[in-house]
Amino acid sequence: MAQTLVEKIFSRASGKEVKAGEFVMADIDLAMIHDITAPLAIKAFREILGENAKVWDNKKVIMAFDHQVPADSVHAAENHKMLRKFAEEQGILNYDVKGGIAHQIMVENHVEPGMLIVGADSHTCMYGALGAFATGIGSTDMGFVLAMGKLWFKVPESIKFNVHGKLERHVYGKDIVLKLIGMVGADGANYKACIYAGEVVEKLGMADRLTMCNMAIEMGGKAGIVEPDKTTLEYLKAMGRPYDGELMKSDEDATFQEVELDVTGMEPQVAAPHRVDNVVGISEVEGTRVDQVFIGSCTNGRYEDLKIAAEILKGETVASNVRLIVIPASVREYKRALKDGLIEIFVDAGALVEAPCCGPCMGGSFGLIASGEVSVSTSNRNFIGRQGSPEGKIYLVNPAVAAATAIYGEITDPRKIK
Repeated sequence: MAQTLVEKIFSRASGKEVKAGEFVMADIDLAMIHDITAPLAIKAFREILGENAKVWDNKKVIMAFDHQVPADSVHAAENHKMLRKFAEEQGILNYDVKGGIAHQIMVENHVEPGMLIVGADSHTCMYGALGAFATGIGSTDMGFVLAMGKLWFKVPESIKFNVHGKLERHVYGKDIVLKLIGMVGADGANYKACIYAGEVVEKLGMADRLTMCNMAIEMGGKAGIVEPDKTTLEYLKAMGRPYDGELMKSDEDATFQEVELDVTGMEPQVAAPHRVDNVVGISEVEGTRVDQVFIGSCTNGRYEDLKIAAEILKGETVASNVRLIVIPASVREYKRALKDGLIEIFVDAGALVEAPCCGPCMGGSFGLIASGEVSVSTSNRNFIGRQGSPEGKIYLVNPAVAAATAIYGEITDPRKIK
């Protein structure tokens, strides 16, 4: 039976050959919890097994604090305190506030091709850039995973997004995925695995692949995946984790729904308020006055993203009406940016550079916008109230657009300046 990569991963995890549409109880390879979702997951875990129970495998559970760090309220501090105690009692690896965004930590240190991974966060689908099947689950489901190490799944069908053509200058993976989300809609890939393919994707570096897989959820996807290849192996080697295992791939005659995109001549894309699928070319929103620019998040907070922004901001000054916030996605990415002088460029331009964390992305910590204010952000969601006041507006862009916008104080096409 010809199988997609997704069907192969679930076949391995459930111990039998399966196809899309079947229901399976599958073994979990890794589970991720963070400071926002872990408290409810732990509560559910204890309701299942009791107060003194142990997780199914403490080597397969990873904890990190990223959404409210450092603790920005007494409530957050108490949550952190409880989670630290739980991790210590269970022998769980806890990055605490010292690692950065959980998703970036996971791909740097833990994810391998072919794994089945769950995280108590919707953007867990980012890990599929390494050829894994990774998906977000609710806290109650995570409680069951912590207890049993298994979970029921309906094996998803796969959509293959074939991306062809040639990318213009200052057009990146972020623009590709925004364009695709705009094409299929916020529910166009509901409960399906989004497999990115084609010669354009094959040439993309891991940073762009991670961005695209991260945002599969914004079109309803259960997972985002790039099938593993040489780029995958090079990335794992660079992370100090050389991989010599099997690189599972879809069979050539496997069944997919297919979507074609030719990016030749495509301008930078922008998701306008208040939906991620409200996507337009930058020419349609140029000149929109902004109050804040955020460069960071699990979507575009990697070294490659920061370098794109720094090259535009070097020698420039942030507009007087703009607050520019820059947040690397992890300590590793922060150190790379620091070593190469990117942090100094940001500070000299007038940016606030913060320690690795989610920052304004979820609107639960610092860097929020007020009523009537406009944020231009490299993050992944622009819902009403996502970054502060429900009366504010959020535009999602790539790092080059964000940097150019910070300089001019209005949405600016970076191709016109550098």
